[in-house]
Amino acid sequence: MEGAALSGIRVIDLTQFEAGPSCTETLAWLGADVIKIEPPGGGEQARDASTDRPGLDSHYFLLLNANKRSVTLNLRHADGAAILVQLLKGADVFIENLGPGSVERLGFDYESVSAINPRIVYAQIKGFPPDGPYGNFLSFDHIGQAVGGAVSVTGARDGPPLKPGPTIADTGTGLHCAIGILAALLQRQQTGVGQRVEVAMQEAVINYCRVSYAVQARTGRAAERSGNQGQLGMTAPLDIFPCRPGGSNDYVFIYTARAHNQHWLALLDVIGRPELKEDPRFAGPATRAAHADAVGEVISAWTRQRTKQEAMQALGSAGVPAGAVFDTLELSEDTYLRQRGMFVTVRHPERGDFTMPGWPVRMSCSHVDVAPAPLLGQHNRDVYCGMLGMSEPELIRLANEGVI
Repeated sequence: MEGAALSGIRVIDLTQFEAGPSCTETLAWLGADVIKIEPPGGGEQARDASTDRPGLDSHYFLLLNANKRSVTLNLRHADGAAILVQLLKGADVFIENLGPGSVERLGFDYESVSAINPRIVYAQIKGFPPDGPYGNFLSFDHIGQAVGGAVSVTGARDGPPLKPGPTIADTGTGLHCAIGILAALLQRQQTGVGQRVEVAMQEAVINYCRVSYAVQARTGRAAERSGNQGQLGMTAPLDIFPCRPGGSNDYVFIYTARAHNQHWLALLDVIGRPELKEDPRFAGPATRAAHADAVGEVISAWTRQRTKQEAMQALGSAGVPAGAVFDTLELSEDTYLRQRGMFVTVRHPERGDFTMPGWPVRMSCSHVDVAPAPLLGQHNRDVYCGMLGMSEPELIRLANEGVI
């Protein structure tokens, strides 16, 4: 990874499941050396928590732990804790997302770790702010999306709240944390010392919902669910429209700006209905929003005769914002996205060929090839002998005593 943006940055990773591993995978894809610390025996819980084949790491784990090194270490054993101290002395970043109070009980709270290495950036991801009323509560993605407001604004206007499909509380919080870590590393160049970076899932989701607070500021009420409509409303079309042949994802999303009529006028030309340019119901964004059903009937009559790709191509080429509703299989098999590297096939030592999304950020002077997630303890010898200078007999002793 020579020449990668974070080449030379070492990360000690005590994370599990998704929020933390999303953060450390991001750092690894930027070139950092991420050393994942896992309990001997079973390893991180996500390895087998959702596997389809007992004894093999889950696809979930593979997707969130690419480009990392794995070592096993029993942090409840005195020798294990001592080894972690040695690793921390040469690290740039320490990150954990264990249950509330867990890392403190292990003796690796912020004050203790910063005393070991004042330059270290100490990052924590929790469900809630630790000093708040829910600081001791556990959280997973569904919970984070609920308490952060995302669930309340998702769904049909007259239906129950729904959890958005993307895991914005987990991966979204991980990405927020990565941004904080990168900023702390940059600030360390001026100050020479590290700092604590703390991100709560609830607060990260609140940040994702900023537009909802524009609605609240305008109305004085809590933001409401609006289905496929934009929360700020005030325009049409702004919805999905059915396409041929009528499968579960055969839709195209079409939007016309609420600031002007240009998109609408271009759309009418594309669908062959220029006479509607003079229809007073559709004279502007606000009047079209008031007649959204009529707008939908006009557009659906056209989209039903075309595939979602054909509709997207025709509208997009004319400058009308439109997007086919691509499913995960269509995306992963897309030739261009494969060539670009958004989807890559890695060779896992046990799973074989495995196709997964890559890293979406392109940098002109930094590139890291995607490597498969590590097997449990795959890098024990590399790290403990190569990095800490342990002997082979010492490694065997530690393994026999259940330390690694």
